[in-house]
Amino acid sequence: MSWRLLPASQFAAHAAQWRALNHASVNSPLLEPEFVQPLLTEFGDGGEWLAVCERDGRSVAMALLKKSHQGAWQTFQPSQQPLGMWLHLPDQRLDELMDTLLRSLPGLPLVLGLTQFDCWLHPRPADSAQLRTADYISTARITIAGTFDEYWAARGKNLRANLKKQRAKLAKDNIVPRMDILRAPADMAQAVADYGVLESAGWKAELGTAIHPDNAQGRFYRTMLENFAQRGEASVYRYFFDERLVAMNLCIEGGGAKIVLKTTYDESLSSQYSPAFLMREDTCHMLFKERLFERLEFYGKVMEWHLRWTDEVRSMYHITHYRWPALKSLHTLVKNLKGGRAPAQSGAQPAAQPVPARHTEPSTE
Repeated sequence: MSWRLLPASQFAAHAAQWRALNHASVNSPLLEPEFVQPLLTEFGDGGEWLAVCERDGRSVAMALLKKSHQGAWQTFQPSQQPLGMWLHLPDQRLDELMDTLLRSLPGLPLVLGLTQFDCWLHPRPADSAQLRTADYISTARITIAGTFDEYWAARGKNLRANLKKQRAKLAKDNIVPRMDILRAPADMAQAVADYGVLESAGWKAELGTAIHPDNAQGRFYRTMLENFAQRGEASVYRYFFDERLVAMNLCIEGGGAKIVLKTTYDESLSSQYSPAFLMREDTCHMLFKERLFERLEFYGKVMEWHLRWTDEVRSMYHITHYRWPALKSLHTLVKNLKGGRAPAQSGAQPAAQPVPARHTEPSTE
């Protein structure tokens, strides 16, 4: 087993190798080169590295890494990426891969952190003398199985009654709700611009995190969605009240999943309507009817509104590998002495908590 460390600027030259490893392991659209390369372009600072592991003449693991501070490395983790950018074949031992990588990094690194692993894609390993896992967040999904009527009947009475009441009010006011879906590469630039206008009218504008066509966020989503649209695997949902745009979803597809990356809505309507909820009901109705996907993924921290739509919740976690068992023991001792909670990356800088990928739709009940 041997690791090579290359500047991440060479990622494009190894994209086919990365793609093949993704398809042979977790098979997530979030780890396709079409998603990863724009992240490097817009959010990398030149300090990122591509690590490639080969064994018996084949690539068995790859990762994008960044030195977080002295003695500590971790996976490159911009907030726009829900998953840690690490891939390995299922027949390879994760602890062995991490240990050999740690010892291949320049200098004398003491810890290596892998961030934001999904337990559904990567079963959570047991802690060992040199390895520790730490909870990150819980995330949710909807499995597309059975009929929509069966799914909808299992939702709470308040959600069903509230949306029925909203649709009745729309009809009374002669407002026609409708949804369209953009999939063509040529439509993605305008879709991202429209999304930015809608999002900039809300709370994210105050935080400075709203999408704009000319900022890094806007450039990333435009390029990434155009990449996926070229493959027929991008979908932008737009919801209208008559001709007024009131909600949008940015989604990508692959590996049996439709993944909701971002949602925004017209907050000026929140006292009367929940446009994102209405759009989500119509979306689910369509997904259950067409049966093109196995699941609808809501990567991001579980919020109260998620639980109205699903009871499928699972954990995500971080992994830290220590160079020597004594380091882990020392860290545990320090944690116990302080009486506080250890940082998730145990010597490395904890991964930044992502900006919420979507608004929390207020209840109109």
